Amino acid sequence: MAIKDMLKNRKQQRHIADIIVDHNRGIARFVLILVVFCLCCVPFVGVNYDLTSYLPEYAGSKVAIDKMKENFGYPGTGRIMLENVSLYEAKQYKNQLEKVEGVDQIVWCDLTSQVYSGSDFIDYTAIDEYYKDNCAVMDVTFTEGDTSRVTHRAIDGIEEILGDRGYIVGMSPTNKFTEENVQGQMKMIMAVAVTFIFLILLVTTTSYFEPVLFLTVIGCAIAINKGTNLVLGEISFVTNNIADVMQLATSMDYSVFLLHAYEREREKGAGKEEAMKAGLKNTINTVLASSLTTFCGFIVLITMQFKMGWDLGIVMSKSIICSLMMVIFLMPSLLLRWSDRIDRMRHRPFLPKFHRFSVVVNRISPFVLGFVLLIAGPCYVAQGMNDFMYGPDAIGAGPGVSIYENARKIDEKFGRSNLLVAIVPTESDYKERMLTDELEDLPYVKKVMTLSAYLPDGVPESMLPKSVTKLFHQGGYTRLLIYIKTKPESALAYRDTLEVRGILEKHYPEECYITGNTPSTMDMENILKIDYKRVNNLAMAGVFLVVMMSFHSPIMPLVTMIPIMIAIYLNMAFPYLVGKSLIFIGYAVVSCIQLGATIDYAILCTENYMHVRQTEPDKKEASRAMVELSFPSILTSGTILVVCGYAISYLSSIPAISEVGHLVGRGAIFSVLFVTSTMPVLLRLTDHFIMTPAAQKRQMRRARIHRAYVAAVNRRRKRHEKIKEMVQKAFGKKDEQEPGGES
Repeated sequence: MAIKDMLKNRKQQRHIADIIVDHNRGIARFVLILVVFCLCCVPFVGVNYDLTSYLPEYAGSKVAIDKMKENFGYPGTGRIMLENVSLYEAKQYKNQLEKVEGVDQIVWCDLTSQVYSGSDFIDYTAIDEYYKDNCAVMDVTFTEGDTSRVTHRAIDGIEEILGDRGYIVGMSPTNKFTEENVQGQMKMIMAVAVTFIFLILLVTTTSYFEPVLFLTVIGCAIAINKGTNLVLGEISFVTNNIADVMQLATSMDYSVFLLHAYEREREKGAGKEEAMKAGLKNTINTVLASSLTTFCGFIVLITMQFKMGWDLGIVMSKSIICSLMMVIFLMPSLLLRWSDRIDRMRHRPFLPKFHRFSVVVNRISPFVLGFVLLIAGPCYVAQGMNDFMYGPDAIGAGPGVSIYENARKIDEKFGRSNLLVAIVPTESDYKERMLTDELEDLPYVKKVMTLSAYLPDGVPESMLPKSVTKLFHQGGYTRLLIYIKTKPESALAYRDTLEVRGILEKHYPEECYITGNTPSTMDMENILKIDYKRVNNLAMAGVFLVVMMSFHSPIMPLVTMIPIMIAIYLNMAFPYLVGKSLIFIGYAVVSCIQLGATIDYAILCTENYMHVRQTEPDKKEASRAMVELSFPSILTSGTILVVCGYAISYLSSIPAISEVGHLVGRGAIFSVLFVTSTMPVLLRLTDHFIMTPAAQKRQMRRARIHRAYVAAVNRRRKRHEKIKEMVQKAFGKKDEQEPGGES
């Protein structure tokens, strides 16, 4: 029964390969149309730069944001600094800036200081948080959010008024900078990555034209993946800007598998189409098995409560599917058309045989394994002790960028200013003033903006213009803008925010809301910690099951995952060891990427070892030969991953994107080193489980099934040839009789 099922499966695969090869030109035309269509769809895919929108609906800051949008809108924020201005000039600038369309209000010292008084009567020490050393700093809130086009136009208007006398920084300007610069940076990163990958492929292949073939196939896959993102509506800017390079880095091997299978069949003397059919049959299962581990590493990201994981998981796993489809359906057509060109442009192999290298690695492998196991525990502990950054403040422009350096100048001169926005029910002016006074008495509070700041004692609210009152009272709710002297993400900011929240709940126990950069970051931290544990566990479980099913053994997943997991732990512990902070979203995502993308190195080593052991009785010699066979492929794939990762790291000024690239590049280095140096001894130690009688029986059973399949194919071929011969003889006799005119 098993033989019949296997024969049926083989027949179905053969049929698929035959269809692909026989209709390769039509398939190529369809793919070309699909690629053009998807490229036209790319501009319509929305890109989301607002991290707070990915918070789950139940998060406290998300509830507050929705409540604020419903009644007041969600304001973007920024800080303006004017240099070399008098107090009176600063006031004139403020008056102009408040008239810019999209500006909600500007907070400065003119509400409490008589700036029109003579300079002798002004207490400058009382306003040194807003004006000192001929410099003025102002807090600005916009009518719409950080990512709004209205806010971005307002920033342009502010910069035009400021000229060379000042600059604007903060979340809204940083968001605008990110949106305007990240696309150009990623184009540069992609160009650099493609150039280096082309050079790597030139060295590791045997034809000058093979890199063109590989990059064409993967390029079409990238275009289709980007275009089909239209189904998602919009994706995060992190996903949009790392997916292309990561797809390029993680799926290049699939093309190499098919090319090598095709060339092996050509060397046996088969024609182009026959060789392609045979090579495609052999490659489909190999590529599917290889890609499944990477797919598992990506798809588990959709289980994150932080919704950025959803589009990141969908887009990255979809990229693997697109690459597979292009290798299976498009590459056969390109190979049939370009194989002569590939042959004409052959060159001698540039890579050595790695014989001496394999001898050295085989000799030191036990010592390396001992060292790796020794550092496993400390690395696991250290990677959980990192100084993590979670919120939007950590993802903005990085060091070296003007907006980052300007923000540092303001913080050094005037201290930090962090906006908390509170929403409470509108009940009475007295209760609101009591709350405001209690908040302003806190030592870390710079300013509390409420209607009471504009409303003198005894003056009714109706005396103020509607344009002022609607900023603070609307829809039965009151809005408070609370400026505190902390950076958005720190233990001090968390403590102060919790204290402010406690005061709000004391005055309004039934209903109150608080949001802003710090509350959002606190919610992200709580959610992402849980997400990481879930995603990491699911990724390991998925890869474990895939490897176990591939090798029909529960031991093999442990063997293949040991070097990869320790490489991940060391990669993630590295920031702690060198004393640098780490963006948590990169930490959570890259763990899955590194596991899914580099586990194939260990699987390749295991498959090559089992292949060699069938004819080599000496385990040590088999492990040496395994290194010699496996290292060129591991080196090629690993180098591509390293190049793509560090291209992102060094060329992107956006910390979130740069961090992901750095972790991917460094993780690939550790994975290549650990897999290459530890798998020889691990395979020798587990040889009994790999080459047990049961395993040998499975191998023999597969061989019998294969022989039965080959025999069935040969019988069918002989039968077809006999029928063809009979038909030719029959038509041949008829042709001989017709000229004589006899029947």
